[in-house]
Amino acid sequence: MVIKVLAFAGSPRRHGNSETLLDWVLEEMEKQPGVEVEKHALADINIAPCKGCNACEKLNACIQKDDIVWVEPKIIEADIIILSSPIFCMGIAAQPKALIDRAQVFRSRKYVLKLPIVPPERKGKRIGIFLASAGQDWDYVFDAAIPSVKCLFNVIDVKNKDIRYLMVNNVDEKGAINDHPTAEADAVALADDVIATMREMKGERL
Repeated sequence: MVIKVLAFAGSPRRHGNSETLLDWVLEEMEKQPGVEVEKHALADINIAPCKGCNACEKLNACIQKDDIVWVEPKIIEADIIILSSPIFCMGIAAQPKALIDRAQVFRSRKYVLKLPIVPPERKGKRIGIFLASAGQDWDYVFDAAIPSVKCLFNVIDVKNKDIRYLMVNNVDEKGAINDHPTAEADAVALADDVIATMREMKGERL
């Protein structure tokens, strides 16, 4: 039984702290049998901002034919969806925010057109992960990002109880996360726990 993992590196700067956190998770997941990992850097693909036109409420599709055309089916097919982002100005970065806003098509499908996002047999069997890094050493630095992330996962049929978070603050300079005392170990533990949970969801026994 295959577990499909779809990951989005959300920083406009490649291979920074949030993407390093993501890579640690993915590297551990790839060690597991039957796990397929696909990663995309949002800085390298074209997802324009939502126009707010609400055409998706009638068309069941976005009128903008950019990379969301091939990203959307991958989101539907994935068992585990991972989004990483740095925190800029107390919120999620622009690139992942564009992805979240363009998920409006899923909201229209689910709540306006009353159509399924995933087949009935896959409902309740998806996991979302949000990974984030922040330079500030404030305990509330991630608070503004979390509602946006929850919105994304909700409209693609990931329940709140099935969202996992790993957020590391006080890592400002590029590469600072490598010196964090627990970040890598926490990423590895998260990866192992999520894969084990997904196997249970799928009714898989090893």
